[in-house]
Amino acid sequence: MTLTSFGPANRIARSAETHPLTWRLRDDGEPVWLDEYQAKDGYAAARKAFADMAQDDIVQTVKDAGLKGRGGAGFPTGVKWGLMPKDESMNIRYLLCNADEMEPNTWKDRMLMEQLPHLLIEGMLISARALKTYRGYIFLRGEYTTAAVHLRRAVEEAKAAGLLGKNILGSGFDFELFVHTGAGRYICGEETALINSLEGRRANPRSKPPFPAAVGVWGKPTCVNNVETLCNVPAIIGNGVDWYKSLAREGSEDHGTKLMGFSGKVKNPGLWELPFGITARELFEDYAGGMRDGFKLKCWQPGGAGTGFLLPEHLDAQMYAGGIGKVGTRMGTGLAMAVDDSVNMVSLLRNMEQFFARESCGFCTPCRDGLPWSVKLLMAIEKGEGQPGDIETLLGLVGFLGPGKTFCAHAPGAVEPLGSAIKYFRPEFEAGIAAAKPGAVPLARPIVVGA
Repeated sequence: MTLTSFGPANRIARSAETHPLTWRLRDDGEPVWLDEYQAKDGYAAARKAFADMAQDDIVQTVKDAGLKGRGGAGFPTGVKWGLMPKDESMNIRYLLCNADEMEPNTWKDRMLMEQLPHLLIEGMLISARALKTYRGYIFLRGEYTTAAVHLRRAVEEAKAAGLLGKNILGSGFDFELFVHTGAGRYICGEETALINSLEGRRANPRSKPPFPAAVGVWGKPTCVNNVETLCNVPAIIGNGVDWYKSLAREGSEDHGTKLMGFSGKVKNPGLWELPFGITARELFEDYAGGMRDGFKLKCWQPGGAGTGFLLPEHLDAQMYAGGIGKVGTRMGTGLAMAVDDSVNMVSLLRNMEQFFARESCGFCTPCRDGLPWSVKLLMAIEKGEGQPGDIETLLGLVGFLGPGKTFCAHAPGAVEPLGSAIKYFRPEFEAGIAAAKPGAVPLARPIVVGA
């Protein structure tokens, strides 16, 4: 996966001042190994953090910079770090990198791990120093085989250079880092399910509290951060808070840059590092090049399959959490998908809900039974065999599987696109109700959830 460019992206060179995540990328898409990475100021931030900064100062710097999680939830990273216990006697603690990137239409972390593995390692090294963690794990999606090879080589290079292991940079600080490949479950994107899987248990989310910062891996304090989140840390430490905040566009409440992209039948599908606050229209037209000839934009999702659909008139929304929130959904991973006018929304939603139903851990009843129920209803509507009341039943499921109604956020994310699709494209669902067709024999009305 190479970083692509189109339109203005061809005229704007990537630099350390404007593109902290991607300026080191090679034009040929090959990995940046240790010698080249260090020649491009790699590990300079780590040396600064070890030599010139107290551990608590690193935490405070990340908090002041306003770095938020880049995995989709957007929780403030410095606040999360601040939850780790201050008790120095609790000397066994862990740092986990969530690299289980299984959100459909999302591949940003893959690019970073395959092409800039040392950026992630440096981010984890600085974070480990701040959090006083002596061991780290990169929990990697099992299908990312190339990333696994590149990360393991980079870890060995860092060990040989004294950047991992014992007495790092002569500081007396020890940090071991391991690459752990998962078994391939979407639910492992939830941090406590990831922890269970790492321990060799079934990947079910845990009850919270206690939160991982208190009771995590093998009962010890644990911090879990996303790949892109950790990759932001070196630039923040190296360049400072004011610089980091200056990167975003005016009006954005989120700071820094974000890996954003567009997939679907666009002319130039790809991935770009862009400032928070850029409009979705700029991303769609200037970078993705708009729709291919012969296709028209019907709707789009701003950040993965678990975000709600938006219409073409919503493209002027700014790409940051609050900006996308104003038009009724979430920023998510920031990698958008364009849906063209040839797509039937019922078929698209049936495909999505099949995926989410299959990936449910099955722990709680609303998710375990509600998602397959939605699939059965959508399949019937898709075949033109839906019954009167099926749409109301689907909307009832959207409510019963919404935020706060299930054990984790899997089901709320699964039904968000369903609710928005019915909101904007209800006639396509109504067309699949058998009793609405001329000459059709009305079928028995199903029980409506919440009726």
